[in-house]
Amino acid sequence: MINAKRFKASVQVPRFWALVAGLCCGAGQAPLQLWPITLIGMGFGVTLWAWAKTPRAAAAIGWWLGFGAFLSAMTWLADPFLVDAKRHAWMIPFALGAMAGGLALFWSCAFYVAKKFRTGIFGLAAVWALAELARGFAFTGFPWALPAYIWLDTPVAQLAAYVGPYGLSAVTFGVAALYARIFIHRSLRVALWPALALAAMFGLGELRLAQPLPADSTHNLRLVQPNAAQHLKWDPAYIDLFFDRALALSDPEGVDLVIWPETSVAAPLYAAQPYLDQISERTQGVPAVVGLQRVEGYKGYNSAAVIGASGQVEQIYDKRHLVPFGEYLPLPSLLSAVGLRTFTAQQGFGFSAGEEAILFDFGPLGTALPLICYEAIFPRDTHSAIRPDWMLQITNDAWFGTRSGPQQSLAQARFRAIETGLPMVRAANTGISAVIDPYGNLRAQLPLGEAGSLISALPTALAPTWYLRLTDRFILILLSFAALSAIIAGRRRHLSETV
Repeated sequence: MINAKRFKASVQVPRFWALVAGLCCGAGQAPLQLWPITLIGMGFGVTLWAWAKTPRAAAAIGWWLGFGAFLSAMTWLADPFLVDAKRHAWMIPFALGAMAGGLALFWSCAFYVAKKFRTGIFGLAAVWALAELARGFAFTGFPWALPAYIWLDTPVAQLAAYVGPYGLSAVTFGVAALYARIFIHRSLRVALWPALALAAMFGLGELRLAQPLPADSTHNLRLVQPNAAQHLKWDPAYIDLFFDRALALSDPEGVDLVIWPETSVAAPLYAAQPYLDQISERTQGVPAVVGLQRVEGYKGYNSAAVIGASGQVEQIYDKRHLVPFGEYLPLPSLLSAVGLRTFTAQQGFGFSAGEEAILFDFGPLGTALPLICYEAIFPRDTHSAIRPDWMLQITNDAWFGTRSGPQQSLAQARFRAIETGLPMVRAANTGISAVIDPYGNLRAQLPLGEAGSLISALPTALAPTWYLRLTDRFILILLSFAALSAIIAGRRRHLSETV
């Protein structure tokens, strides 16, 4: 038996403990993947919400919980500012604080609404999940560090094939609410319920993993990882060095496609033909995918191009989902007046967004959905009108440094494979380049911060998943129904208590 009153009385500063609980929430994200610590943090956050006397107090707890969670999960956000530390390092506390604080507002709103309408802890889980869904779409969306990602490398991650990352996040909040009941009801007896829930989640995941994957295709890919340090990548003294390194790593023997990472060709497309000719000569007729920039009129694009045997561009894709403040500036005239520029576009306001999704047709290798860097963090960006045979991500994770950023970027790519039932192939400038099967397993990978290349067979896709059929709209409807039901039930309880 737990003396909940004594424990509750010891919590003199609920906001402080909410921050501590939030920091625990971040421990479940890559590279730590300490999901039990996250569940403890979330469960304690729910407990603090239950003890809050007013909606305003609940909102404060939600904000501090979210602030701690996003702050601990996104420490990598400091790394882009360290590329040119003399100019940008002073902005790190402001950027980290603004990002964590801004994202925490979604959790704060959820905690406020749930307390205001007396939803109970399971109603809170539904409203909280709706807030996470909103975070993935509002203001172009930023669904980084979703709670669902704590389950990577466990069978539970396979549930994303049925309910997607937002649905799995809702389930995670529900389990946290079950843990909160241990404190709220002052008894360890209720610990049986979260244990049963976890057993069911692991069991369902194991059932999916028990289904054998189809045999790999007979075609091989070569992924090239030149390891061009970001602070040197655009230095004229190093551009040819990095290009020659990538070229040397592009041996065509035994492969059917060579893949280079994002912006691996420094010259814009209109001036890149000499480089493309060298690539086609090196690959001896094997097609290659390279990342480069292109200009059309007054617009610039971050692009992926398929280079044919003659060195000509046969297919091209322009990145559609751009990074705010990284690849474009909202309100550019206003922000430029205070000296702000984008990080990835040289001395300018940034890139323009591509107009439509396309599929690359690689003939015997099937069709691939191209994704450039940031696009792979969005579940919705992997949904296309015509289903591809596999997904191809080219990225420059050098911006993310060598701490948690590249690992979290890879983790999200692995989730996209689970959600869609499609293999994911990712070529990353400084790593982690990898071939991922439809269960999210790493078939082959190149270590972070090392130059090299790997050869891997192309995995074969599974049948379309339930999540692809249902989409996020179904999850939105389901969560809205659950939240509305909790609100109605809370209203009825309040009326019965006041009669």
